[in-house]
Amino acid sequence: MKKYWIGVLHSHLPFVKHPDFSNFLEEWWLFEAMNETYIPLIMVFKKLEDENIPFKLTVSLTPTLMEMFNDEYLMEKYNRHLDNLIELGEKELVRTRTNYDEYKVAEFYKNRFQSIKDFFNGFLHGNVLNGYRYFKEKGNIEIITSAATHAFLPFIKNKEFVQLQLNVGREVYQKSLNSMPSGIWLPECAYFKGLSKMLKDEDLKYFFIEAHALNCDVAEHDGVYAFRRDEKSAKVVWSSKEGYPGDVNYRDFYRDLGYDMPLYYVKKYLPGNTRTFTGFKYYKITGNTDIKEFYNPYVAREKAKEHAYNFHFNLDKNLQNKMQNGDNLITSFYDAELFGHWWFEGINFIYHLFRVFYKYKEIEPVTPTEYLKKFKAIKKEEPKNSSWGDKGYYDVWLNDTNSWIYNHLHHAEKRLKEISNDKESQEIVEQMIKELLLSQSSDWAFLMTAKDNKQYAEQRQKEHIYNFNMLDKMLKSNSVDRGFLNKLKIKNSPFSDINLYETFDRLRRNIH
Repeated sequence: MKKYWIGVLHSHLPFVKHPDFSNFLEEWWLFEAMNETYIPLIMVFKKLEDENIPFKLTVSLTPTLMEMFNDEYLMEKYNRHLDNLIELGEKELVRTRTNYDEYKVAEFYKNRFQSIKDFFNGFLHGNVLNGYRYFKEKGNIEIITSAATHAFLPFIKNKEFVQLQLNVGREVYQKSLNSMPSGIWLPECAYFKGLSKMLKDEDLKYFFIEAHALNCDVAEHDGVYAFRRDEKSAKVVWSSKEGYPGDVNYRDFYRDLGYDMPLYYVKKYLPGNTRTFTGFKYYKITGNTDIKEFYNPYVAREKAKEHAYNFHFNLDKNLQNKMQNGDNLITSFYDAELFGHWWFEGINFIYHLFRVFYKYKEIEPVTPTEYLKKFKAIKKEEPKNSSWGDKGYYDVWLNDTNSWIYNHLHHAEKRLKEISNDKESQEIVEQMIKELLLSQSSDWAFLMTAKDNKQYAEQRQKEHIYNFNMLDKMLKSNSVDRGFLNKLKIKNSPFSDINLYETFDRLRRNIH
């Protein structure tokens, strides 16, 4: 019996766009992820292709992320962001010229940002989706969809709004990738009883679930397949204390030029006067000490290669044990931003891992679709209510810090269900639906719990609720504030190519 591995990278960011500001802090979430994860990952795919190394990977791209990749305004901002970082790199070469070790790191970053810009505007033609499409069509990656705004589906009160999240996600996928998705990443891996039937209604064939939610590696329910996460291969990659990312030779995430240098020196390259990460990080983890040694990219790359061999060794060992019970599959899934962003060398780890797979040919990397074609006798079982959040249930998204949001969200659902089918009000209702979708994003409740960017998360939540209520007042008074409406259409602009009004009205009439 052969041994199989499914590797999954979940790529997601909430929709963030602030046209009123030339340089907005939270837009840097996207720019950082593009610099450190999304573009370097495609660069590694290209390198593997150029070296004739086969690879198979499953990647989720959430609709909000794809909409930001397709947004010309944000991509123009991103190009300017890259120009600023390259300029900062030139400045750093001058500043560090008397310290060889520091200078070599500065040179590494300057060249790195230049190569990212060249690749973005060259091979990718200014859109990251071009790279994903390219390797999807080559058969190297399988891209899956997600809910429209990465909503926490168990907390949506009415079925038609769960279906709306799923349906819009499928439509964005079709628009962006010119095909229909086979699988879906459930936001936060959150499952509730009966969801598989709703996935089936959207012609989705599989999803992924946390380890404690299922008693076998893959199971079928309602004609949809659930793949269970392997805990061992997960922990060794994401844990900074017990896993690879904590190695002393790897780059220290928190020591960054944006915090280390005087404000007058870095101010031009920051969003306003706000200190944040620039991507110029000069130190390695070194150890449990505040005194850090300079980062050596070459040594770190070799360590990533060593860890790739170790991962393969342990994966093979665990699969051999599983095969004694007749099982032949391990599914490993992670946030994509772990690789390159949180664990800078993680991108090199992926590169070397596929080289190791190819070298030993002991384990076959496959996509879920390929695995399901090979094996028809799948056990039947519905997953338990669960998520991959802390404690494995729903606590992260419903607690004392964020419970206030749900009365507002459920009120908005109720109000939209009541609105009559009136073509004259379509433009306002379209934006009301969009504001509700954006307010349903699981990111805001998560950030409130984690207390990272809590203020921005609360602000976004309140903003969308306010926008919804103001639009509802226009509807009731039959008086349109054209300036306010137009501003919302520019700022909160995802899904503009989708007729949300007709999609929702169809779902509302079909679901009882």
